[in-house]
Amino acid sequence: MSEQAFIGRQPILDDQQQIVAYELLFRHSAEANSAVIEDDVRACARVLVNTLNDIGTQWLLGDKLAFINVNAEVLRGDFLELLPAQRTVLELLPGFQADAALVERVEALRKAGFRISLSGLDDPGLLALLPHADYVKLDLMKLGLDKTLALFAKLKGKSLRPVAEKVETKSTFEACKQAGFKLFQGFYFAQPETLSAKIIHPAHAVVLEILNQVNRKAEIKDIEASFKHDVALSFKLLRYINSVGFGLSSEIQSIRHAITILGYDQLYRWLTLLMVTAGERTAAPALMKTAITRGRLTELLGQGYFEKKERDNLFIVGVFSLLDAILEMPMEQALEKLNLSSEVTEALLTRGGIYGPFLRLAEACEGAEVEKIREIAESLMMDPEHVNKCHLEALAWAEGLGV
Repeated sequence: MSEQAFIGRQPILDDQQQIVAYELLFRHSAEANSAVIEDDVRACARVLVNTLNDIGTQWLLGDKLAFINVNAEVLRGDFLELLPAQRTVLELLPGFQADAALVERVEALRKAGFRISLSGLDDPGLLALLPHADYVKLDLMKLGLDKTLALFAKLKGKSLRPVAEKVETKSTFEACKQAGFKLFQGFYFAQPETLSAKIIHPAHAVVLEILNQVNRKAEIKDIEASFKHDVALSFKLLRYINSVGFGLSSEIQSIRHAITILGYDQLYRWLTLLMVTAGERTAAPALMKTAITRGRLTELLGQGYFEKKERDNLFIVGVFSLLDAILEMPMEQALEKLNLSSEVTEALLTRGGIYGPFLRLAEACEGAEVEKIREIAESLMMDPEHVNKCHLEALAWAEGLGV
């Protein structure tokens, strides 16, 4: 069954909404809509190991951690050691028998570099492992806010780090943050419309990098690659070149097309002016990371289906699919000043057309929506192994940018 598994992820953030880790989500069947248990965990974890062996562990660059669900069978198995210990947090699911052998195994894994997270404290087996854990998750949906904060208060002074899990509203986030929580996970961060960023500014570093590239007449493909590192900058470039004052009679097909039309001199002048407004006040980091990763994943999923120009469009479709959230305005309004092709616009507005299925597949991968993934993948004659490989390569690419 492992060949039918799909991999998704959900970010874990600090109190500044900076991504510090991802929980990797595994589903192998349409019925497995919640935590995967028993043999499902083992089968899906093997998918992770096999995929990592294919592409390496570049997606775990920097200080990001991977939280991976394990049950008793998986914990006692012999393939956990194949994972990168320094970047892996083993999240223990309910159902453990807290005997001496289990404690010995947990401590051996910690000595090897793994960290241990407990999925709640309402299970006797997990509660007994509290002295041997590095993290503990407190489920707000199950416990309620008052009980969560009461448990958090009891955990103060211990060496482990509590995670506020299933944070769904801004008020809940603020309450947990005020109480002293430093780590958070939930749909409040995963649902883009809850994040505020009316004006987006590309970072100085990216603008300066491109200015230097333009000044030395770097290859257009290299300049294009730098633009892809910053959602705000890509948006501003296309909005500028499609402005009424620029007088274009044809639609811009890609970032490379825009750079070619502008030319080095005009691009340099525009970037120089942009430096005045560039800064660190970008959209929420989790949202920007999702947009960049989605762009790359949509592009990768289209390999073998489209030529280079169309794959460039797929990148734009993926990145700009979150413009409404980034700009806090309806997608129709966000696209008004962008003279994008009708195919790109259709994908962004309706998830239809030639690019729509690839965007929908990328979105389904983010939440490990297995039934939807399988349905779309089969319609594109794409197997699960290829979908997983594209997904993890997209994660690698985004992490490698250091965003």
